[in-house]
Amino acid sequence: MLRLTGVELRKLTDTRAGLWLLITIGLTTAAIVVLQLIYANEADHTFVNFFVPSMLPVGVLLPVLGILSITSEWSQRTALSTYALVPRRERVVAAKLAAVVVAALASVLASLAVAAAGTLVAGAIGDGGGWRFDESLLLNAVIFQVANVLMGAGFGLLLLNTPLAVVSYLLLPTVWSILGELVPGLRGPAGWLDTGRTMEPLFTGELTAGQWGRLAVSLLVWLAVPVLAGLVRTLRREVA
Repeated sequence: MLRLTGVELRKLTDTRAGLWLLITIGLTTAAIVVLQLIYANEADHTFVNFFVPSMLPVGVLLPVLGILSITSEWSQRTALSTYALVPRRERVVAAKLAAVVVAALASVLASLAVAAAGTLVAGAIGDGGGWRFDESLLLNAVIFQVANVLMGAGFGLLLLNTPLAVVSYLLLPTVWSILGELVPGLRGPAGWLDTGRTMEPLFTGELTAGQWGRLAVSLLVWLAVPVLAGLVRTLRREVA
């Protein structure tokens, strides 16, 4: 599994799409910190205020990398060779999921590094530079990024088509969130199934038992179900 995971990690940067997506994520994260240094109030130039916003674009773009890691086997017609070398497809899928989780953990470290650099710059110019940081925020950040990238991988497994998976991942949760706001009858279920709402407390303070429950239910629907259904489809699909 370690060897397979290493191979899948290399595959994340083997294509131009994957490589440029990683570059875009890095540049976007750095750009957000720079814009905060230029335009934000001095009181907002703290480590936490650099760290949290730097993660948000990563949470949007990184799942696309998770989708590409799954669907590229079929779009580039490499599934035949991959599953010929490793006939047990569940091992390949597990390695792909492990690789995107490693990428998510690396993105958290990158956000920490960029936030630290921004805080150092703010302190050097005498403009803020507070380092106070709640350790629970780090755990919540890991949960946020890992859950997002696995949701993307789940859509990739379920649909096995890059454009369809990307559009579905970006569109379906957004449509559900809008319906939850506009349709009175859906406001109650939206509180349990809208990942935008259930993940928000990860960055606003310590989660209560009820909030953890809502987060678990939303991830069951948007993460666990696509991954399991996609695994079944991947195991049964004929490779041509």
